[in-house]
Amino acid sequence: MLAIPRKQRAMVRKGIKNGLASEIDEDVERFFSVFADNVHRHGTPALPKRYFVLLKEIFGSDCEVLSVVKDGLILSSVLSFYFRDEVLPYYAGDTVEARDFAANDFKYWELMRRACERGIKVFDYGRSKRGTGPFDFKKNWGFEPQPLHYEYQLLRAKTVPDTNPLNPKYQLFIKMWQKLPLPVANWLGPHIVKNLG
Repeated sequence: MLAIPRKQRAMVRKGIKNGLASEIDEDVERFFSVFADNVHRHGTPALPKRYFVLLKEIFGSDCEVLSVVKDGLILSSVLSFYFRDEVLPYYAGDTVEARDFAANDFKYWELMRRACERGIKVFDYGRSKRGTGPFDFKKNWGFEPQPLHYEYQLLRAKTVPDTNPLNPKYQLFIKMWQKLPLPVANWLGPHIVKNLG
């Protein structure tokens, strides 16, 4: 706990004081409910639930879902992968109410704490673009960013496509997607997301 910078540590303690609890889920039901809602609010199609079911089946105990609850209600959830001495939180989601209880902060604290109990030495927070909320959130934990280098092979295009959601050409689609009822978005999403990126 003392390795976490003071302001972030205060957020973790806020989650603890709010009576949050973490639970390891055997399936992806609660995870998918908050993940799909979260990406919908951000204007992005969700991957199909079946995809996450398959990840759990194929990776077994190396794929774990940790959910944060308050009084039995789900607030936040993360699906992580374990490899050798590393843990990689890869997919996550939160409810709208999660922020009021510091559930997102508590979630990652619990993942780190549980990983340490398992003897895990490396917490890989994954990649985020500089200047975004996820990048700042990770930096607040005291992690030092390391640049990633990419190599692209262009087949027909002359330049690397700008598929960043901050690209102005996606803003109309994002706003329209956010207005769709969640069941409709979850039905359409898997058909659209396979053609993105």
